[in-house]
Amino acid sequence: MEETSLFQSFFLIFSGGAIVASLALYGRQPLLVAYIALGIALGPSGLAVVDNVQLLAEISSIGIIFLLFLLGLDMQPQALLSVMRKATFVGLISSAIFLGLGYGIGRLFGFTDIECWVIGMALMFSSTIIGIKLLPTTVLHHKHLGELMVGLLLFQDFVAIACLMILMSGGAEAVSPMQIGLSFAALPLLVLIAWVAVKFLLLPLFTRFDRFHEYVFLLAVGWCLGLSEIAELLGLSREIGAFIAGITLAASRISQYIALSLKPLRDFFLILFFFSLGAQFKLSVLPEIALAAVVTATVVLIVKPVVFRYLLGRQSERKVLAWDIGFRLGQISEFSLLIAFLAASQELIGSAASHLIQATAILTFLISSYIVVLNFPNPIAIKDHLRRD
Repeated sequence: MEETSLFQSFFLIFSGGAIVASLALYGRQPLLVAYIALGIALGPSGLAVVDNVQLLAEISSIGIIFLLFLLGLDMQPQALLSVMRKATFVGLISSAIFLGLGYGIGRLFGFTDIECWVIGMALMFSSTIIGIKLLPTTVLHHKHLGELMVGLLLFQDFVAIACLMILMSGGAEAVSPMQIGLSFAALPLLVLIAWVAVKFLLLPLFTRFDRFHEYVFLLAVGWCLGLSEIAELLGLSREIGAFIAGITLAASRISQYIALSLKPLRDFFLILFFFSLGAQFKLSVLPEIALAAVVTATVVLIVKPVVFRYLLGRQSERKVLAWDIGFRLGQISEFSLLIAFLAASQELIGSAASHLIQATAILTFLISSYIVVLNFPNPIAIKDHLRRD
């Protein structure tokens, strides 16, 4: 059978994606679940009409780089310090609890020590996409609930970056403490390089030529990918380089224009990323991990809201608000999928552990979304009294 061309693959992904995304929106489901489902349907485990999955996966990894770059661009230093102060205690304790919980579940189902820690890492995070998309805009920008949500998600983002650094320091079923040390030592050097380049090169260029929009776009993309490559050469990861590239530009007056310009490009590659995750999902592994995935998803959906409710209650937050935040953060994250992807590529975990994390993500995305849509104020609520724009 003739191999699918890149154009044909793009046609199937984006035309098919438009159809399944429409169905997902009618069903009040997060779009990334639709893209993963399409990947499973069209990939080697399904209809097998898209067979150049490895090439698509390599192309799609650029989407994660742009995602982290834009995340860094949104982190204004003053606002960041303000929300992080409110979220640090809850973030630290909850991350430790979920790490231990994931490790215990991994042990229960006979995974190796390294795989158990990676499963624990995956359970530490909640979905930024689902958490923010299902939060009314007025709440997000003007309410205490929005501040706490953003603070907790940002704290988890920083923890995720640290986890990525640890994973990028390992290989062949081991993580080297020396390599971890070198990675963390390389981080200040990368930050210094970025700060000097932004102050003495990028900002003067942006100031002089900001009326040429295509030049601003080109320079921003070049900066993101350039620092990503420098990070790779220093023994870090491209994702970490992109994150720092964004943070160093965050305080500049042009940062929001860059963010708006790059979001469509980010979305293009992220659709490919989630499609390729689905396409690489081996349905043949499902019987092996089905019970573990159901147990893990059930534990996440029950324990996460309870933990956030208790910890926020200890900080004198109102009971209703604490439960609201707990259920909104009651799933694992797109970062969990990235962790599974990187850990598998570094040969730290096997196929079963990777598929367990992916299956748990899909289950918790679906069920958590329904819980929020049916019970809490959100922009796509079925009940009129819960619908908030």
